Amino acid sequence: MDNEGLCPWAATDHNVDNTTAILREWLKNVQHLYHDVEWRPMEEPRSYPEEIGPKHWPSSRFTHVMKLRQAALRAAREKWSDYILFVDADNLLTNPQTLNLLIAENKTLVAPMLESRSLYSNFWCGITPQASDLVKGGYYKRTLEYPLIREWKRMGCFAVPMIHSTFLIDLRKEASTKLMFYPPHQDYTWSFDDIMVFAFSSRQAGIQMFICNREHYGFLPMPLKPHQSLQEEAENFVHTLIEAMIDRPPVEPSQYISVPPKHPDKMGFDEIFMINLKRRKDRRDRMLRTLYEQEIAVKIVEAVDGKALNTSQLKALSIEMLPGYQDPYSSRPLTRGEIGCFLSHYYIWKEVVNRGLEKTLVIEDDVRFEHQFKRKLMKLMDDIEQAQLDWELIYIGRKRMQVQEPEKAVPNVRNLVEADYSYWTLGYAISFHGAQKLIGAEPFGKMLPVDEFLPVMYNKHPVTKYMEYYESRDLKAFSAEPLLVYPTHYTGQPGYLSDTETSTIWDNETVSTDWDRTHSWKSRQQGQIHSDAQNKDALPSQSSLNAPASRDEL
Repeated sequence: MDNEGLCPWAATDHNVDNTTAILREWLKNVQHLYHDVEWRPMEEPRSYPEEIGPKHWPSSRFTHVMKLRQAALRAAREKWSDYILFVDADNLLTNPQTLNLLIAENKTLVAPMLESRSLYSNFWCGITPQASDLVKGGYYKRTLEYPLIREWKRMGCFAVPMIHSTFLIDLRKEASTKLMFYPPHQDYTWSFDDIMVFAFSSRQAGIQMFICNREHYGFLPMPLKPHQSLQEEAENFVHTLIEAMIDRPPVEPSQYISVPPKHPDKMGFDEIFMINLKRRKDRRDRMLRTLYEQEIAVKIVEAVDGKALNTSQLKALSIEMLPGYQDPYSSRPLTRGEIGCFLSHYYIWKEVVNRGLEKTLVIEDDVRFEHQFKRKLMKLMDDIEQAQLDWELIYIGRKRMQVQEPEKAVPNVRNLVEADYSYWTLGYAISFHGAQKLIGAEPFGKMLPVDEFLPVMYNKHPVTKYMEYYESRDLKAFSAEPLLVYPTHYTGQPGYLSDTETSTIWDNETVSTDWDRTHSWKSRQQGQIHSDAQNKDALPSQSSLNAPASRDEL
């Protein structure tokens, strides 16, 4: 669609940040591209009288937003516009064809399904009925259909009782003349909320709402609680940006606004290493952009490529497989990919010791970050320091393998447990003494995968005969709880590729291994841990989690 036929209508008010300046700069620079621009800034007041913070929605805020939407709708009708597209300022439309695709659906009221880090989206499949004068209706209702649509198990354009945040109204349809955002319909008795008022209006006008998931259209952040801050909103938005990058190109800022530079740091660590295979530029680029968005500075370590290792190189390093080792799922021996992975971590441990680094973070290049990763990890490390905990290894990402009983919570340090048998080396903090111990074990002559070696070193591996080859097994190992990084993809998901499993046998480069396809359990997502085995003692008390939920949070 040609921009010349479009008329942006932008309103902003009640701001305590620089939203107005950003919008003004953008509109000034793009106005020549559009047929017309309407700009409604309001510098004062900067807050609502009843609000407890910038993310709180008192009734006066709902009223104001409804009036703004009604003003935009009225302006579109006065211009004899064919369509009006409403987009909340924090929604990210990454599909440039979104508007054309919605128009092609030929619906009076239709929304593109937007993605978030959870099941949350911009539609509901159920609304609670009005139970009584005291128990109001109009709230989110769980349904079986919702996750099927949200997770693309059913694809198409579906009739739903609620869409919000981003949606298109076809003003050519006669029924659309009855739609109103404000004032609420005279028969309206649900809770006073802009999206509920509009859903009721569309119902009274006999207009069906539709949600489309035929394509990937974009993303929206999770709603915040009333007491949360603008800093938390910024972190929330950054997390939306980095989640969008996992399977798609980065969401670039407009060329028509100036973007202040970020200032990455090492989060209090002496060094942060990011392991990456030279041939995996896709992963490297995504991770560097993801880390930059979070203002985290890293040193890239070129991984040892197991596929490039030959027998003479293994002999030169005196590498031998630990006698009797076999993969617990496929019963295969060690692979060259696993040797490459081990060497990549080993050479980092050597650098830690050679440079005398007291506190180091190691991350692999195929991780996704927990919401507020930087804030949470820095808080955890500060708490550990305050408690003067003697630690040598701290997992921040892993697959917990001992799931029969809880792991032991660490006294005086919330969100930390003593690590039991675990898989994966997605991310971990290591101390100088921890690196010394791992190197001192002299693992080359009795090698097993690095994620099996670590549990041996902290004496938690279930196979006793493996541990017998390592005399000293007193590594002080812990784990963040909940975890702070996860794999970007698991076995069976689109985009999953393992450079350790898809390789060759360690001592015979003519025997290829591709156990991923049939024996994929090691790389599968952590299963549901029974409530009796969950690490509840390491978590905050339930009372501190009981803040009121957002209106439409799942």
